[in-house]
Amino acid sequence: MVDVLTAPQHVKADSSLRTLAGISVAHWVSHFHIFVLPMLFPYLKAQLGVGYIELGFALTVFGLVSGLTQAPIGYLADHIGARKVLLIGLTVGGLALIMLGMHLSYRSLIVCAALLGLANSVYHPCDYAILSTHMDEARMGRAFSIHTFAGFLGGAVAPAIMAALVAWVGGLGALIVAGAVGPVVALLLIAVGIPDASSADRKTDGAAAPRQSVITSAIIMLTFFFMLLGLSNAGISNFGVVALMSGYGVTFSAANIALTAFLGAGAAGVLAGGYLADRTTRHGQVAAACFGINAVIMLVIATTTLPSVVLTAAMGIAGFLGGVIAPSRDMLVRNAAPPGAAGRAFGIVSTGFNFSGILSPLLFGWIMDQHLPHWVFGASVAFMVLTVLLALITDRKPKTRAEGPVTNLEPRF
Repeated sequence: MVDVLTAPQHVKADSSLRTLAGISVAHWVSHFHIFVLPMLFPYLKAQLGVGYIELGFALTVFGLVSGLTQAPIGYLADHIGARKVLLIGLTVGGLALIMLGMHLSYRSLIVCAALLGLANSVYHPCDYAILSTHMDEARMGRAFSIHTFAGFLGGAVAPAIMAALVAWVGGLGALIVAGAVGPVVALLLIAVGIPDASSADRKTDGAAAPRQSVITSAIIMLTFFFMLLGLSNAGISNFGVVALMSGYGVTFSAANIALTAFLGAGAAGVLAGGYLADRTTRHGQVAAACFGINAVIMLVIATTTLPSVVLTAAMGIAGFLGGVIAPSRDMLVRNAAPPGAAGRAFGIVSTGFNFSGILSPLLFGWIMDQHLPHWVFGASVAFMVLTVLLALITDRKPKTRAEGPVTNLEPRF
């Protein structure tokens, strides 16, 4: 009798693990594909006979398309099912790179960047919709953290993988192999039976949940919150090394070590943040506390010249706390999303990241052109303070969620 009762629990646990693993692999692909073109810029520049401005324009196209299509893709995912949209996105992104590898030209590069931007827009709405529906409520924060960590890992290993592919099969072959990863992972998700998620999955007494507007004040505030998060981190990630070298007399190696500490500790912080997010309902306060400390750390870096060891330690602490915020950030969005609208909610708020990706290179590039390297960190402090205020405003007591499985039969992550 005990075996009969526990069998469904084991089946459900296995299904949950497969879902989390599959969605995390998809997120790994999304970040890996983001870095494929930048890693091949030297090769593309030589083959196409263009400058870095023209290559940079391709990334601008990527960012614009991804930013403009995030919200519509979220609506589509809730309407026809997140699983279908995710599989299409993986395939389209992969075929875009394969196409460029088979027919290399500047026009093909721009088309490839646009298609990659469109493909990139599916991951957050679809991934979070599926996880929100099929993960155990008590371990949702840890599920989000593993998903986010997988994305960090995809970006971290992209340079090494692309360098190895170029040495092995050449630039065109590297594009084709990198692109093939997308359809292969799509087939993998089909094979393991990744479940679907849409507004039709949300039932109330046997009936579909009533339609609700997803454009709420909380969602609008969270979109700005995501944009400020992106702006506060982008300056440090993209211009931190040159700012430290030109404004603080830090050597190239020391500056890179400090940035590596910031990025590496951030990945570790994401996993720690998942456990924290599962043990509190005050996700906005968690985010505010972490970014409040980060603002103080960055203010010290902006206004003083620290020894290399102290600078590296400070950057590592700031990176770790920045990573801790990620699962709480995602829980804020999930709590603010109306029933059956997780795809739309995450699609809308994720546009904040895309807009920060468009604005930050212009802003921090202008700061560096004005020979104000200290303001790379100073501007980050200002954005962090605004982020703290918005985090406190958007912090709401989570509503009781009845739109997904909330049993405690899932495995512990």
